[in-house]
Amino acid sequence: VQLQASGGGLVQAGGSLRLSCQASGRAFSSYNMGWFRQAPGKEREFVAAIRWSDFYTLYTDSVKGRFTISKDNAKNTVYLQMNSLKPKDTAVYYCAASFVMGTRVDEANYWGQGTLVTVSS
Repeated sequence: VQLQASGGGLVQAGGSLRLSCQASGRAFSSYNMGWFRQAPGKEREFVAAIRWSDFYTLYTDSVKGRFTISKDNAKNTVYLQMNSLKPKDTAVYYCAASFVMGTRVDEANYWGQGTLVTVSS
């Protein structure tokens, strides 16, 4: 599976962005998909995940109620809708495909290249 993330950019606090992750390869619909982020000088962290079988979703506490992960199997694409953005959301955002529905970085099997989100105050 190859993943291509896009949609990052510069936005003011309180604004919105939608990230997309286009997948190529077989069996995209059978992978659990997730978004992680890495802020400057910090470790990569879990943001959100969606399970392949029933579209069950998980979120880290800091984005609950603001971010929404979704998946379109027909388009081989996973999305992250980000609303009410805050400066602390500034990071490079990575999509990942996993065999397990996990929140750990080492549970991801495939990674996209990352897209930068910058939120100004």
